[in-house]
Amino acid sequence: MTNNPFKPQHALIWAELPVSNLEKAVAFYNAVFHYDLQTMDMGPNMIAMIPTADGEGVAGNLYEGKPAKDGSGATLHLVVPDRLEATAERFEAAGGEVLKGDPVVIPAGRFVYGIDPCGNSIGLFEGN
Repeated sequence: MTNNPFKPQHALIWAELPVSNLEKAVAFYNAVFHYDLQTMDMGPNMIAMIPTADGEGVAGNLYEGKPAKDGSGATLHLVVPDRLEATAERFEAAGGEVLKGDPVVIPAGRFVYGIDPCGNSIGLFEGN
């Protein structure tokens, strides 16, 4: 242990979410979160960038890759565009699975867990 432990202002810099079919994943995430994801060539892979309001916030991208099986990978918590329940309904209607149970309530807001059609673990997060 050091005398000056590292405490960055923002520990998460970027998130990359592997999907089995980029075109279908873009349609899913656009329908659920009301994004306007567009695919673009950013180097070795085609990606779809998750937007931020100012273009500078922490975000991430979808890319065609190998998702973890059945939600066993890391969980990305994504802010919902409206009420948690409305987003959860769209999540299921678009082909995802919302894990049952009451929303988890924490001081910053509340969330439910879901599995997207590719098998990724996604937290649907509604902030206070």
